[in-house]
Amino acid sequence: MKRLFLLSAVALALTACSEAPQTSTASQPATTAESAQLSESERLNAWFEEKYEQQLQFSPLMMTRLGRKERYDQIDDMSEQGQEKRLQWMAATVDELQANFDYSKLDEDTKISYDIWMFQFEQAKKQAEFRRRNYVLTQMNGMQSMLPTLLINYHKVAEISDMEAYISRLEGVGRAVEQLTSRVAINADEGVKAPYFAYEGVIKQSKAIISGKPFDADSDQDSSLLADVKTKVAALQESGEITAEQAATFIEEAETALLDKVMPAYGKLISWFENDLPNISREATGASALPQGEAYYNSALALRTTTDLTADEIHQIGLNEVDRILAEMEKIKQAEGFDGTLNEFFAYIKSDNTDERFYYPNTDEGRQAYLDDATAFLDNIADKLPEFFGILPKADLVVKRVEPYREQAGAPQHYFAGSPDGSTPGVYYAHLIDMSTMPKNEMEAIAYHEGNPGHHMQISIAQELEGVPKFRTTSFFNSYVEGWALYAELVAKEMGGYQNPMSDFGRLVSEMWRAIRLVVDTGIHAKGWTEEQANQFFRDNSPISDGAIKTEVQRYFVWPGQATSYKIGMLKILELREKAETELGDKFDIRAFHDVILGSGAVPLTILERMVDNWIAREQAV
Repeated sequence: MKRLFLLSAVALALTACSEAPQTSTASQPATTAESAQLSESERLNAWFEEKYEQQLQFSPLMMTRLGRKERYDQIDDMSEQGQEKRLQWMAATVDELQANFDYSKLDEDTKISYDIWMFQFEQAKKQAEFRRRNYVLTQMNGMQSMLPTLLINYHKVAEISDMEAYISRLEGVGRAVEQLTSRVAINADEGVKAPYFAYEGVIKQSKAIISGKPFDADSDQDSSLLADVKTKVAALQESGEITAEQAATFIEEAETALLDKVMPAYGKLISWFENDLPNISREATGASALPQGEAYYNSALALRTTTDLTADEIHQIGLNEVDRILAEMEKIKQAEGFDGTLNEFFAYIKSDNTDERFYYPNTDEGRQAYLDDATAFLDNIADKLPEFFGILPKADLVVKRVEPYREQAGAPQHYFAGSPDGSTPGVYYAHLIDMSTMPKNEMEAIAYHEGNPGHHMQISIAQELEGVPKFRTTSFFNSYVEGWALYAELVAKEMGGYQNPMSDFGRLVSEMWRAIRLVVDTGIHAKGWTEEQANQFFRDNSPISDGAIKTEVQRYFVWPGQATSYKIGMLKILELREKAETELGDKFDIRAFHDVILGSGAVPLTILERMVDNWIAREQAV
């Protein structure tokens, strides 16, 4: 029931390169005889393809994530000015869209594309108002750790120019880190400083990145980045692309870039955080304590849920769901013959984290067993997918342990999308440094959430879609993406998962986790809850380990609103399924329903409802 830290399309696209792509003030697609014969929808879809290519130019890292090698030697502009250039470009496209296309002449699917484009712009414009209210770098989602992860996992080296580009990117990492450090300082000057644990996490992760050779000449280990360089250079040499002399030169150049560019930039970042840490209170506060805090949090909720639900409404939904799930847990507890209260059952599960019924050994063998068993769950469920889904993913999926420099005890498992061309598989990552935070009975639900039929399936299908504008294959909406993954945990039960009742209890723990989030996130950011209040609500309503609770609550403090998206999205999908089953009766087909949900890429929940309503109407008309 650990969650996603998804490397989403939007997460990368939100950064902008220093040179904005060129866009005309008006499109004239009907000036030739050929284009004049196109329908309005065909004209607009061609325009979307043009704009998507322009948009990609803002993010060389996004192109790399998609398996493309354009601007392969560059890193995104991480500055505030870069963000503003991207927003200005988006505004220009909206002006062009409205001036040159007649919405009433579009077919329904193209209207959806139009509405998604407009929705993304309106959200970006709103978020720009609170650009300096965000925590730029934190222990959870900071680019200080993501930049090395991107290079290691996505920058493929098959020829000499690829390694030359890699070394150029190492130099670019230094520039990007300096830009991020500058933004942290700007926000701090306006009274926006992350909680103490975010400071400590950023410092720890950053120091880990610049530990080992070449940063420490006396070390007996290479740093993660240098180790990656050596691995990729060795592969080039083995393939015959380069000589031993060229390999040595590449390694020397990489070491120079690491020492001259990466190390000084991370050194400045570490110094800034270490110097300011004594000024940070040990009592963390939520968004409401920030300048414009209430408005900022409301905008975050709207962005993450794609609804107009208020903080109070979300809080109450969470309380209701907590009560419902507790009742479901009680049934399994009784069926297991446990003589005691549900809280005593929670304590029993947590009482001995060396009990191999509930936990893997905290050894390398135990960690490998976790990876093997998670893979086995995913392999078993894969055989049932065709019974519930018409559209299936083509991309491979692997289960991996998180890289050492960013691994945290009790931190959430997460998914990194593969590349659309299949050259990079999707990865389900697990933090395995402390196996006492990884209960066995919860791992099956996590595997389905992160893998199939959850994140891997949904994101891979989206990336592989044909017949929709490309921008929709990489669009990202939290409530849809996370709502689907949580819904997938439940669907897996219908597919034959959770044969062990305690694994089904683990599924309920996973769902409870997301219900608690509705209460705790709104409690922290709208109701002034302390860190301890949030921790206690978790302890009272779940068997989650104290270490995992601590990490989770600290995540919510630095990522306002994000945690509410899971349950809100799941509830909407369940609501739409119930509606379809009721209105279609015997005509309802679970495979067709799932294909409607997955077959158009990620969409806001309001648009998802419209899509399902349209499908219901078509089925009723048959």
